[in-house]
Amino acid sequence: MKRCSWVDEKSEIYKKYHDEEWGVPKHDDRDLFELLILESFQAGLSWLTVLKKREAFRAAFDNFDVKKVANYGEDKINELLKNEKIIRSRNKIQSAIGNAKIFMQIQKEYGSFSNYIWGFTNNKVVKKDYDKLPASTELSDTISKDLKKRGMKYVGTVIVYSYLQAIGVVDDHEKGCFRY
Repeated sequence: MKRCSWVDEKSEIYKKYHDEEWGVPKHDDRDLFELLILESFQAGLSWLTVLKKREAFRAAFDNFDVKKVANYGEDKINELLKNEKIIRSRNKIQSAIGNAKIFMQIQKEYGSFSNYIWGFTNNKVVKKDYDKLPASTELSDTISKDLKKRGMKYVGTVIVYSYLQAIGVVDDHEKGCFRY
C-alpha cells in the first residue's frame, strides 16, 4: 500500500495515524481540542514523539475535557510536570490551560469550536496539489493571527497548518498515496 512519503513505514503508530486519521475531517469539539493541544506540545519535537505519548496525554489531561483542563490549578500543573509519560514543559502546560479557556470562549461565541474553525473555509475541505508541502499557507496565517489575537499560545502559523492537516480542514495526501 502506497502512503505519503513522510510516513515512516517502520512505525505502526505512524502508519495507523496516517491511514485512519490524518486528513479526515473532524467536527467533534473534543477531538478538535485534543489535536490543538497535542499540536502545541509538538512544537520543537517530532509528531511521532507526540503520537507515542498520546494515550498518556489523554490520561493526564482528563481525556481532553476542555472544562476540566480550563480549571487546572497549580497542583495539577505540578502533577503534570512530574508525569514522565508526557512532554513536561511548564510553558506548554500553562498554555494548554489558557488555550482551553479561550477554546470555550470561542465555543460560546460560535456555538462550537467546529463552527469557528470550519468557518474559515465555508465548511469545505481545502485540497491542493503541491510538489512540496508548504509549512504554512495564507489560511494558516489568518487563523493563527486570529487565535493569537484572542490570546492563545503555541498557535503559530506552522503549528496551525499542521493542525488543519490533522483535523482534515486541509487534505494534503500526496498523489501516489492510497488516501489521495
